[in-house]
Amino acid sequence: MFPKPKPALTPNTYEYESSPLVKPTGFREYDARWLLEKEINLMGVEALGLGLGTLIHEMGVKPEIVTGHDFRSYSAAVKMALVNGLMAAGCKVHDIGLAITPMAYFAQFALDVPCVAMVTASHNDNGWTGVKMGAHRPLTFGPKEMGRLRDIVLNAEFKAKAGGGYIFVENFPDRYIADVTNRPKIKRKLKVVAACGNGTAGAFAPKVLAAIGCEVIPLDCELDHTFPRYNPNTEDMKMLHAMRDAVLMKKADVALGFDGDGDRCGVVDNEGVEIFADKVGVMLARDMSTLHKNAIFVVDVKSTGLFATDPVLKQNGVKADYWKTGHSYIKRRVNELGALAGFEKSGHFFFNKPLGRGYDDGLIFALAVCDMLDRNPDKTMADLRKALPQTWGSPTMAPHCDDEKKYGVVDRVTAQFQDAHAKGGKVAGSAIRDLVTVNGVRVTLEDGTWGLVRASSNKPELVVVVESPVSEQRMRDMFKAVDAVLRTYPEVGAYNQTI
Repeated sequence: MFPKPKPALTPNTYEYESSPLVKPTGFREYDARWLLEKEINLMGVEALGLGLGTLIHEMGVKPEIVTGHDFRSYSAAVKMALVNGLMAAGCKVHDIGLAITPMAYFAQFALDVPCVAMVTASHNDNGWTGVKMGAHRPLTFGPKEMGRLRDIVLNAEFKAKAGGGYIFVENFPDRYIADVTNRPKIKRKLKVVAACGNGTAGAFAPKVLAAIGCEVIPLDCELDHTFPRYNPNTEDMKMLHAMRDAVLMKKADVALGFDGDGDRCGVVDNEGVEIFADKVGVMLARDMSTLHKNAIFVVDVKSTGLFATDPVLKQNGVKADYWKTGHSYIKRRVNELGALAGFEKSGHFFFNKPLGRGYDDGLIFALAVCDMLDRNPDKTMADLRKALPQTWGSPTMAPHCDDEKKYGVVDRVTAQFQDAHAKGGKVAGSAIRDLVTVNGVRVTLEDGTWGLVRASSNKPELVVVVESPVSEQRMRDMFKAVDAVLRTYPEVGAYNQTI
């Protein structure tokens, strides 16, 4: 019998070395994240694997699973602890080794394996670990599955079974690269900066871009799990500024940056302007909807209002569906609606048939950007950006709020704005036109200016985004109004960045 996990243990003690540590808050809405050693230990990761294997059997899914790990000093050890638990639960594990997360999703199809457990902390700082999981390709777990997994693990409802096994799949990244590059080369001579922040994508992204005919300028592509220059996070301004500097210095056509596990991509154009991913999504939607009329695009609530108002998208019959932020939510929604693609402001992009298999892949997104430039040989990336109606938007801002408190705070903030709307109150000097509450609260004013407050799904933070189609000042007015509400809650701390 495997011991019941404990929510807290003291390191360097017998108990710590002999008991599984699993902090309950590590089970997020659609994946799992913990600070290694402080919130989970390796025995706790074994418990997670045993619990996941138990859940797979409970769901009636064939007990075979793909696993891989990102490039951090401890990820391989975390993965093997997870594998031990999975095998103890009677699962056959197919280990693809060092990989970006999309490779694990691809492996579910290529190896005909139903389940996935990718060990990655994604773009989180060093010290974090986590697992992205699924049992029905191309979908990953949502709140229902994560909630059941949490109960199994924390209550030690484990069911060990015989029949587990382990296979290491040699050179699997080559199969993935061959698949995504099995296509015509681009005709346009593109000079592309490939920025990887010394993360996992550095081993693969330059090869993929070169294989389709790009001249590649590698930027921080050497694997270094200390992340010496900046965290591999495509929303981090340090990374975006490094991409900007490289584009201008090398006179490149575009810079494409990849996060720690390669399922997100960020863009800087040829003029050195950092384009937020939702705006790139509008550009791609314009391009794709000329080839696929009346397309449906799913976008998260953090994204620009242009998906609903852009005249080109309207002309092409595009339907925009604003949905919950989170890779599992958008993936599921894209699948449910049969959408052509899904876009998140964070840089997750989901291409459905005929362009992809429905999961998020930063490299496939990068290829889509190259294809868009190839189909517009007389236009630069900056030209395509400038062709969009102008809006003024903020980066994704994240004030600290403890995991145990953040959802309660967002519920109260939502109720506060709902009450203001019902009573005809004003925000930033304007009446409220609309509220979207599928994921936190998105408040849209009469002039189209909007602000969002939601709880981060994977960190002890809130998420704040504002945008205005009117002026930069209106965007700042909206931020001040939203921030004034948040400042009434002592649970809300400092921002990671602001405007």
